[in-house]
Amino acid sequence: MPPVKDEMLREINCLDISITEKSPAKNSALVDVRACNKPASKVWFRGVRSSKFRHVYGVPFKRERCYDNIKITRNAHDSNFCAVNPKFVAIVTEVAGGGAFLVLPLDHTGRLDFNASRVTGHKGPVLDIKWNPFNDNIIASCSDDCTVKLWHIPDGGLSMHLTDWLVELHGHKRRVAYIEWHPTAENILLSAGFDYLIFVWDVGKGEAVKIIDCHSDVIYCMSFNRDGSLLATTCKDKKLRVIEPRRGIVLSEGQCHTGTKASKCTFLGSQGRVLTTGFSRYSDRQYAVWEQHDLSKPLVCENIDSSSGVVFPYYDYDTNMVYLAGKGDGNIRYYEVVDEAPYVHFLNQFLSGNPQRGLGFVPKRGVNTAQCEVFRFYKLHTSRGLCEPISMIVPRKSDCFQDDLYPDTAAPQPALSARDWMSGMNAPPLLISLKTGVTISTHKPRTNNKDTPALQPQDANNRKKFAFLSRETTPDYRPLGTWQRENHVNETDNVTVVTEKSQKTNANQTTKFHQLQRMFGKQPGELEPVPLYKQINHGDVFTEHELRLAFNRQGEELRIVKRQLQNSQQRVRELEQHIATLQAKLPNNTS
Repeated sequence: MPPVKDEMLREINCLDISITEKSPAKNSALVDVRACNKPASKVWFRGVRSSKFRHVYGVPFKRERCYDNIKITRNAHDSNFCAVNPKFVAIVTEVAGGGAFLVLPLDHTGRLDFNASRVTGHKGPVLDIKWNPFNDNIIASCSDDCTVKLWHIPDGGLSMHLTDWLVELHGHKRRVAYIEWHPTAENILLSAGFDYLIFVWDVGKGEAVKIIDCHSDVIYCMSFNRDGSLLATTCKDKKLRVIEPRRGIVLSEGQCHTGTKASKCTFLGSQGRVLTTGFSRYSDRQYAVWEQHDLSKPLVCENIDSSSGVVFPYYDYDTNMVYLAGKGDGNIRYYEVVDEAPYVHFLNQFLSGNPQRGLGFVPKRGVNTAQCEVFRFYKLHTSRGLCEPISMIVPRKSDCFQDDLYPDTAAPQPALSARDWMSGMNAPPLLISLKTGVTISTHKPRTNNKDTPALQPQDANNRKKFAFLSRETTPDYRPLGTWQRENHVNETDNVTVVTEKSQKTNANQTTKFHQLQRMFGKQPGELEPVPLYKQINHGDVFTEHELRLAFNRQGEELRIVKRQLQNSQQRVRELEQHIATLQAKLPNNTS
């Protein structure tokens, strides 16, 4: 025993261990360990890292609350194929020719009808879809036909196949792979194609305001920062770039993941860091965190696993959580992002036995705050034709609104116009409280400015028909005798006189001659009436009052014609009966 004690004493003398006694109110102890033959260093043993998101768990919706019987696309393109907002869910579907995607209201769950209406305006497969962050009824899509199109989805969903787009954007020479809306500026849309170009579109004018030509190979991903002043991209040349999108200048560039498959990127918060996912040279999946101004080496790089699916990052600015989900995986890993090393802390993962073809996520203003839901995915199953919502929930016992879980989030209103942003202005997104809610824009874009004709529908006549059909028809129950009679005006005495001829005409309006006379004849001194279709030019823009007057005038003319037609039919029946009675009497008279 003495030799053992001596050895223990020597070890104690070699190490200077100072232990801070545990406080009665806390369960943590701080240990300062100094080696006798090494410089002084501190090792902090905190146990389990404290975080309010440590126990976040995923809850898949029940089968009756899912979207079933959907022919999900089997395209091998690295995209999500699903886009969600607080009103609709859009899913790219498999079709025999051309491209189409399905749009469903969020409450239209269950088994989908085989002949459900779709958006079918593209001539090639649809590769990516994104909802407008400032209008829940506008969705953008890009396709293999080298075009980007904007569509208006009416409230309540589609009642027939939608083939008329709002805007069609031409410019790419090869297929368009990805699109991205600007987070704070209105009507700014970016598209990346297989021609190695990024187009910056002003969809209000329907034209490209900037073409970014700084990539030497296929672009894999685009991501804006919080205020939209910077754009991060990953490319097939294995480089990560941070670009100033208004000037098209590369601010920083560095070697990204060295694997051969696609890599993805997203900005992290407002601290100027970028997170990327990709593959190592040994085909291990990994994530890395970078400083946006210095991309020479990553701040941290960690391996995830050895699977083969491309990993997509989804960052939540409100909770500082990032979700990593691989295509073909059944699980979703989630991490918490902090400001000090190692910058990303693993929390947990949602496990499922069904692999995913794509994932869409709803904006924060669409989550259920009563259940402490902080994120919601819409998972596309690979083989079951099912879209399954998955809620990420923080367990809380209280039913009250949790202020710490739901800080003010991005509002569905733009902070800048397209012109202001192009002139060099930057602005953070407008914020709203999830406790009080917000009024969401659902109108169809209409502009009276000649400089922005692109948001008008393709056919001006259709626009006027929509205006007529949107008004409720007001029936007129006045008797026929109250209508204005055809009077004769005495020009010498300036007195209106109802002549015997006009009385006979009013009493006998059912004859074919008078019917044609009233419809096509013109009185002396009157100008020839101009038909309504000749009064409307395709380029005219009418006010609501003018459209209402035109609608009432058309309705009045239709009611007059209907009454005249009914009277003429009744008169024809009377004449037929009279002829029949005369024919019946004719043989008796001849005999």
